[in-house]
Amino acid sequence: MSPIEIEKKEQKVLYDYQKRDIDKIFSRVEEFPESYNLLYQLPTGGGKTVIFSEIVRRYIKTTKKKVVVLTHRIELCGQTSNMLTEFQVKNKIINSSVKELYDQGEYMCFVAMVETLNNRLNDDQLELHNIGMVIIDEAHYNSFRKLFKFFGKCFILGVTATPLSSNMKLPMKDNYNELIVGDTINSLIGNGFLAKPVTYTYDVGLGSLKIGMNGDYTVKSSEELYTNMMMQDKLLRAYEERSKGKKTLIFNNGINTSIYVYDTFKKAGYPIRHLDNTNSRQEREDILAWFKNTDDAILTSVSILTTGFDEPTVESIILNRATKSLTLYFQMIGRGSRILPTKPEFTIVDMGNNTARFGLWNAEVDWQSIFRSPDFYYDNLVGDEEIERNFKYVMPDEIRKEFVESTDIEFDIEEEYSKTKKYNLRSLTVLEKSIEQHARMCVENSEDVFDARILSRLLDKDIEFRVKRYSYCISKSTKNYRDWLEEDYKRKLRSKINQLFMD
Repeated sequence: MSPIEIEKKEQKVLYDYQKRDIDKIFSRVEEFPESYNLLYQLPTGGGKTVIFSEIVRRYIKTTKKKVVVLTHRIELCGQTSNMLTEFQVKNKIINSSVKELYDQGEYMCFVAMVETLNNRLNDDQLELHNIGMVIIDEAHYNSFRKLFKFFGKCFILGVTATPLSSNMKLPMKDNYNELIVGDTINSLIGNGFLAKPVTYTYDVGLGSLKIGMNGDYTVKSSEELYTNMMMQDKLLRAYEERSKGKKTLIFNNGINTSIYVYDTFKKAGYPIRHLDNTNSRQEREDILAWFKNTDDAILTSVSILTTGFDEPTVESIILNRATKSLTLYFQMIGRGSRILPTKPEFTIVDMGNNTARFGLWNAEVDWQSIFRSPDFYYDNLVGDEEIERNFKYVMPDEIRKEFVESTDIEFDIEEEYSKTKKYNLRSLTVLEKSIEQHARMCVENSEDVFDARILSRLLDKDIEFRVKRYSYCISKSTKNYRDWLEEDYKRKLRSKINQLFMD
């Protein structure tokens, strides 16, 4: 970078919210110059790297002490080092090729991957002198905790978009004295720093998913659900309805799912590539270059692009997975939030009930409460069964057209069930009435019994929905029981159709 470019960067004026937060952080540095751990939250896209680069520059200038910046990914090391250089902070990356630091006197700042630095310090291969501050990027990852013992006399600043530990058994409040909360997502959108989200949700039954040791859904159970043909068709239809022609990132839980997605979209004729952590560095660079330079490109991946990846031209994010991790939810969506003059908004397509679980991406979040009481937050997350209880089946337009002669296609299971209680009727009369209505719909829109029975197959999703609502009413919602009810419903529906034509 030329001296002119560096001079330009130094003249850059920080935004008001950035200056305000930097001043807040320095007030803590002045009050607690050492042995104090401070956590700072700012949404993805708010300029965390810019903020802590200015903090490093100012800290070195005012204290004459050195700074260590820790990251968890090699890509983030390079990005961080470049930003520090732009702020005229001479820095050195401590990577796997750096065994000793004979030249540490030449630098006031070091950028290191957590594992590399941990290995060097544990093996007594490195001894860092005059370190006054340690900055931890993506501080919610727990791998950083093991390094705290080496910097007991330092001011430690953790930086994250989501001050919620990646391991619920190791809360961040145990490692940080205080949390400073930056601007909200809505404030950054309102002031033109982030693109506005437009969110679409598709109801997905997650009953088959299992929770793993880390508290999130297992890859195995996710792949069993998301690789089946019905879910692949649902995903393709969602893309065509909401994201067609937009540069799109699809996030999956599992490599096999991503490969299935690649095959599904490729067969449909869409420009798509697949990326996972088994790709070589060159393959990754080639795929990301193609994605950057292709207007309507689709990139399907696993969690590899949640951090350290910045492509402002992304117009649509598809969450083709469910997660119980608030951090992952924010990270995935954040990849589409960069604003451009030609991109004031971006699309979110949720295929995992994540919006119902966490709320809208740009909704207000009480980070202080989450930081102080993470257990309370986890315990009060909306469960999958409760989410699914709130699903409402809406007949797709293409199916509604097949029942054009029927004026009434709605049926309120809960209301009918309450009548059975009120008038002391058998609960099964609810399903009998529902079958009667479905049968009339089929007869009204058919010329003969054979057409009607074929038409009844289009009602499978509506039948599944009604049976599920009924099973909730009678508090008997095991999958085996629901499956039996559905089969019995369809058998009785065929019989009712036959009877109505005979009449």
